[in-house]
Amino acid sequence: MYIVKILDIGAIILALYIAIIGHEIMHGRMAYRYGDATAKEQGRFSINPIKHIDLVGTIILPTLLYLSHAGFMFGWAKPVPVNMQKVTNNGGYFAGLQVSLAGIYFNFSVAFISWIVLKSFTFQQYSLPDDFLHYILIYNIVLGIFNLFPIPPLDGSKALMFILLMLGLYKPAKLIEKYQQYGMILLMVVIATPIGNYIFAPINYVIRYVLSL
Repeated sequence: MYIVKILDIGAIILALYIAIIGHEIMHGRMAYRYGDATAKEQGRFSINPIKHIDLVGTIILPTLLYLSHAGFMFGWAKPVPVNMQKVTNNGGYFAGLQVSLAGIYFNFSVAFISWIVLKSFTFQQYSLPDDFLHYILIYNIVLGIFNLFPIPPLDGSKALMFILLMLGLYKPAKLIEKYQQYGMILLMVVIATPIGNYIFAPINYVIRYVLSL
């Protein structure tokens, strides 16, 4: 029983780390595509989790959610450094948009692949491979959709900022940029208050729908 529990916890940790660390690495790789080698030079293309661990987002929050039986798992890694000025100088605001959305592209791609594998192969229900693939699917859906919300410092707010800049709407774009510095406070308020229920409700709906397909 204890071995099964340890293996299950290990599967949860591995699936969560793939979702959040892969998310961050893809931001850096997309920035590298547009001439910014900052993340590469700082070793942030590595899959070594130690280089990406954020004490709160990668350890404390997921642990608290697991122990409290919250019904969902969420977290984040240490943000990959990006020289957005260099990115936009080389590729314009569209490049900035692509860098902002790169992590979300990764999460949705991994979720889709895991769904394909689950539908293409028969696994014993509640076996370790079955559970692991479900964890991969669910965590990547959660992280991908959550980051689409235009709340600083989430990727959706950065993507919205670049869309506004592309449309020539500079004042609202600068307003979003201004509030990025308060992003972590806003994020914690969303997660720790009933506001989070309105954020996670559509995410839970999408997960239930995908699992029913």
